[in-house]
Amino acid sequence: MKLLSWNIQWGRGMDGRVDLARILRTIRSLGDFDLICLQEVAVNFPGLPGSRGEDQIAELSAGLPGYTGIYGAATDVPDGRGGRSQFGNALFSRLPVGQVWRHPLPWPAEPGMPSMQRVLVEAVVTAGFGPLRVLTTHLEYYSQRQRQIQIDAIRRLHVEACVMSARLPLAEEQGGAFEVFPRPAEALLCGDMNFPASAPERLQFLAPFAGGEPGFRDAWEVLHPNEAHAPTVGIHPVGFVDQPECFDFVFVTEGLSNRLKAHDIDAATEASDHQPVWVELA
Repeated sequence: MKLLSWNIQWGRGMDGRVDLARILRTIRSLGDFDLICLQEVAVNFPGLPGSRGEDQIAELSAGLPGYTGIYGAATDVPDGRGGRSQFGNALFSRLPVGQVWRHPLPWPAEPGMPSMQRVLVEAVVTAGFGPLRVLTTHLEYYSQRQRQIQIDAIRRLHVEACVMSARLPLAEEQGGAFEVFPRPAEALLCGDMNFPASAPERLQFLAPFAGGEPGFRDAWEVLHPNEAHAPTVGIHPVGFVDQPECFDFVFVTEGLSNRLKAHDIDAATEASDHQPVWVELA
């Protein structure tokens, strides 16, 4: 199973041009992926620099035939013309998809601090080795406090899923809207976490769970022990970091860590202000 995660900055490259065809070409050049997780995907948002208000979900879906597209809009606001402007994360899967969740993450008020609503997209997929939950998110950039609260929420959702995975469905839940679909404990979480590898937030993600639920491991550390994380931002000049840093991570539960086969980053592309990262599990 091969998965790619990439903050595409609504398709805006280092040249300032929004070009989703370039995003798709880059993805295809990097490999044949079963799952593609993208952050900063916009629908009808002409206020974004370089955007013409494209329906980027429609364009990406058209360029990814054979994939099931799942969109989680963190921001969903009036466009002033009777429509809606949306901004969030997308997950494309050519593996069978079970139940899907779109979890809004906490957005506590913090006076004087820029921030925006964030979302976690979760989908159950069935790989060759069995079912797992794939989750993708884009955490708050400016506020460490908000990031930490969002990480706590993601960890609580993981505990909830683990408890649900052991629960037997009731007769009343067969058929209809109450029907319970599998929600496995094993999970892969990826995305733009907006913190460097040295930040306490990374250790917060990796901390053991009090109830003994499967913990998360950093895929880079599993495959590259004692090696610094490869940078995913700042390789090409950007205004939000002073030096190259790793902001984009893949975390897997302990039961999946022994399936990790490869984890790499494309440092060359300038199709976004982040670099794409990918993992392979066997």
